[in-house]
Amino acid sequence: MTETRQYGFDTLQIHAGARPDPATGARQTPIYQTTAYVFRDAEHAAALFNLQEVGFIYSRLTNPTVAVLQERIATLEGGVGAACCSSGHAAQIMALFPLMQPGCNIVASTRLYGGTVTQFSQTIKRFGWSAKFVDFDDLDAVKAAIDDDTRAVFGEAIANPGGYIMDVRAVADVADAAGIPLIIDNTTATPYLVRPIEHGATLVVHSTTKYLTGNGTVTGGCVVDSGKFDWSASGKFPSLSEAEPAYHGLKFHETFGNLAFTFHSIAVGLRDLGMTMNPQAAHYTLMGIETLSLRMQRHVENAAKVAAWLEAHPAVDHVTYAGLPSSPYYERSKTVCPLGAGGLFTFALKGGYEACVRFVDSVEIFSHVANLGDTRSLVIHSASTTHRQLSPEQQAAAGASPDVVRVSIGIEDADDLIADLDQALAKAVPAAAAE
Repeated sequence: MTETRQYGFDTLQIHAGARPDPATGARQTPIYQTTAYVFRDAEHAAALFNLQEVGFIYSRLTNPTVAVLQERIATLEGGVGAACCSSGHAAQIMALFPLMQPGCNIVASTRLYGGTVTQFSQTIKRFGWSAKFVDFDDLDAVKAAIDDDTRAVFGEAIANPGGYIMDVRAVADVADAAGIPLIIDNTTATPYLVRPIEHGATLVVHSTTKYLTGNGTVTGGCVVDSGKFDWSASGKFPSLSEAEPAYHGLKFHETFGNLAFTFHSIAVGLRDLGMTMNPQAAHYTLMGIETLSLRMQRHVENAAKVAAWLEAHPAVDHVTYAGLPSSPYYERSKTVCPLGAGGLFTFALKGGYEACVRFVDSVEIFSHVANLGDTRSLVIHSASTTHRQLSPEQQAAAGASPDVVRVSIGIEDADDLIADLDQALAKAVPAAAAE
């Protein structure tokens, strides 16, 4: 592919990062199922280990199949580089690892996936890090939460579970003014609907398990580097700006410029944390991305139709889908994600917790699983599962109250999905069905 032409998304999702295999001519990216790679000679090996030459050493660090996936996701997101890893949760730690030291904190949105809230409120304490949770619709609160020890701001472009739309540009401006990076989890939006870097984000993380792979087969994560942040400006990020003892005093930002974060993530993060993506998982995700735009179009189309039907149902108290005119995020969605508000949202049942339990036990086409972004439609009662570890206040802030069900709308026939929801709602809230 010529470097001078600006290719469209549909072309890049198939071709970015990939070339015919030079050894065999294979058109599909091969699965390089190997742990290690033969060096040309001792000088070549030394150059690789000294980061003087880019190449393959050991598959905990780099693998040709994974490398294609990294380039493809980075290209679709508009970043300069990316590092893939074993899961979305691993990607979040990978994103924070070069930025944080004991005593440092992050400012995080209250509207995050429950597992992320637990990771940030509990697990990262073991590293000596902490998190402050703030409503990102209150920009003054975001500003007030940032202090001298804050090293990042973290939010979701389209929040899981409620599908709330974040004003990425507004929060990016706050982070920029404080001289700290904005990290955006773009899992539920994908780069087809939202490209956070264009809205001012420094780093983008993904659970590639979800929409990018799209078929519920493998777990994976990715951190995309915008290449636009000056890691040496403030002295707050010594892992990137100061001498690295493990590489004989090399300074990542000084040496690698706008690729400093990506090189550090691989040369230090994957080397020492070992959160490696296996080549088989990378292969499945590459295949999934080839149809990303087509799938997202159907996800959005179906979600809009199903959400509108649910909003009118007598058993439903409210629906959170940002694509509905009734949503407080409807106007914002037109700016942040003009191609659609995604395929994930919640709705509340008038029968409360017990009705939600009956509902998830009654669906037939929808699968009751702890996942999202599959081609299949999925459902879960977040308060009793993914957000179970949170307090009632945290559940409410995240949009996962006990009376709420989360749905991930797939690419099936929308009328079939509506029929399934209809029969399940009749069993969940019989009084409403009789109206």
